[in-house]
Amino acid sequence: MSRRSVPFGRTKLQPARRRWPYLSISSLNIEIAKRLEEVARLLEEQHANPFRIQAYRHAAGAVRWHRRSMREVLAEEGIEGLRRLPGIGESLARAIHDLVVSGRLPMLDRLRGEADPVTILRSVPGIGRVMAQRIHEDLDIDTLEQLEIAAHDGRLAEIGGIGGKRLEGIVDSLAVRLGRVRGRTAGGEASEPPVEELLHVDSEYRAKAAAGQLRRIAPRRFNPGGEAWLPVLHTQRGQRHYTALFSNTARAHQMGATHDWVVLYCDGPTGDQQFTAITSHWGPLKGKRVVPTYHGFPLPYRAGTRTCCTRATDGHPRLRRQPRTGVFDARA
Repeated sequence: MSRRSVPFGRTKLQPARRRWPYLSISSLNIEIAKRLEEVARLLEEQHANPFRIQAYRHAAGAVRWHRRSMREVLAEEGIEGLRRLPGIGESLARAIHDLVVSGRLPMLDRLRGEADPVTILRSVPGIGRVMAQRIHEDLDIDTLEQLEIAAHDGRLAEIGGIGGKRLEGIVDSLAVRLGRVRGRTAGGEASEPPVEELLHVDSEYRAKAAAGQLRRIAPRRFNPGGEAWLPVLHTQRGQRHYTALFSNTARAHQMGATHDWVVLYCDGPTGDQQFTAITSHWGPLKGKRVVPTYHGFPLPYRAGTRTCCTRATDGHPRLRRQPRTGVFDARA
């Protein structure tokens, strides 16, 4: 081999580096792209909609090779700037927003079987593990939306260790985390899916789970043996994507309801929402499936009791107060 065939200081096994226009790629963009690719992979393994899978893969490529950091785009243009990226719609913009702001993606945790209310609460500045555990157990709070309601209605201030300054910091942090993402959901009740749709998804999930037609995952919580027992359903109603799983919360285990309570995660054009379908054990709706909810959130606890608004298939709310140790019901 002649001297000219190999440039000075470089062997044949070390080719010259190409000068790509995107050489200085943001490390944050790479990490976000990896998370989106993992979502696509898990959705594919769990037999989700192929178009949704492809959307996440396309978004991962768009984010990975973008010239600007997603943090920079979000800081300068808000979530609207994320929506303007090629192939990024409302749902994917919210996912990227969550990854930039908190470094976590709740949907990915659910797909992995790692959804943990305590971890979600700990992601808020000012809330440590012990306090998150107390908030979850004492107030039955599982989501940031529920935490925000508790912060405003006074329940959170009753938790020991949460003073005025800390409460103010939590409220401000939640406003940043949730305010931009909600955007067009401020219309309230109109953005909720109809209860008939929720109960139809619930019925589909339970039927397919009983028939063994769903992929099962191994949740990390309350599963010391690592058994893959939790069926997962991905389904779609119009523009709304649903993920349905049996509840794996501490309360569900305490009540023996891990194969009755079904958590429905709804990802639609107007935002992410969470509902729970259960079997009523009391009153005229005994034995029927109901959705204890009020505008997408459980009504607050007051003086050691739980106020519930339960919607049945007729869509009419039924209110009743009951001890906190009881299960939801639907008495007229």
